[in-house]
Parts: sequence; C-alpha cells; structure tokens
Amino acid sequence: MFKYKPKGVCSKEFAFDIEGGIIKAVTIKKGCKANLTGISRLLEGMDVHSAIDKLKGIQCRNGTSCPDQIAIALTDYLRPR
Repeated sequence: MFKYKPKGVCSKEFAFDIEGGIIKAVTIKKGCKANLTGISRLLEGMDVHSAIDKLKGIQCRNGTSCPDQIAIALTDYLRPR
C-alpha cells in the first residue's frame, strides 16, 4: 500500500494498491466524494504511467486538483527508494 498526502486540495490522503505497475485500488480520504469515487473506479486496472499521463496538469484551484495530485502521487510512487 502506497500512501500520499496531497497538497492544495480538499483531500487529505490517497492510498494506492499497485501490483506490477497496475493500479488495483485507490482509497481517498475527504474531498468531493462522488467525483473521487468515480476517479478511483476509473483508475482500477489502469497502468500507473497511463494514469499519470491522463491526470497530470488538471487544474481546479491553487494551480492543482485532486486528479493532478493523484498524478503527482503516482510519480512519487515510481521514484526509486
């Protein structure tokens, strides 16, 4: 389970279950429940790189959005540790 604390949005935490580069599940704490549930379901089964490409740069306020923060979180997930 990879967890990320987003910045500049209403959501407080993203938790990702990723196996072999494929997103198996996404859990989001706080934020716009219906929209984020929809985004989470759409991401299930998606390749991490594809998700980043689709969500990166989407803006809502503060120069970011929950989708953009998900892309940032997934980019962080890919960084070598």
